[in-house]
Amino acid sequence: MAVYRRIELASFSGTTGEVTLVRFVDRKIIDATNIQELGDELFSLVEKDAKKLLVLNFANVEFLSSAALNKLIILEKKVKAHSGKMRLCNLRPEIYEVFAITRLNQLFDIKGTEGEALTGL
Repeated sequence: MAVYRRIELASFSGTTGEVTLVRFVDRKIIDATNIQELGDELFSLVEKDAKKLLVLNFANVEFLSSAALNKLIILEKKVKAHSGKMRLCNLRPEIYEVFAITRLNQLFDIKGTEGEALTGL
């Protein structure tokens, strides 16, 4: 398993397989270099480690740039291409508002808590 600098991982047994819980290390995901590194780490979970069930926990995240949103959109497509599922949880109201304004709340499966996000996966 690779060493990750931008994310922390935990695994749970879900109803349909192993669920990978991803927590973000950075509170503000705005720096282009960090976003590129974060994207690479997230993509490798799906492409190299063959993780199909992902829950992204945003509890630590205070700010997310549009470039970071783009990485999440690409990740969602990669997960679906590998017949997987991805859920987001613990978004702060101001971050959820960005998802709502951009209609990304319709693309992503967003849950209130980590427990809700893990249920049924």
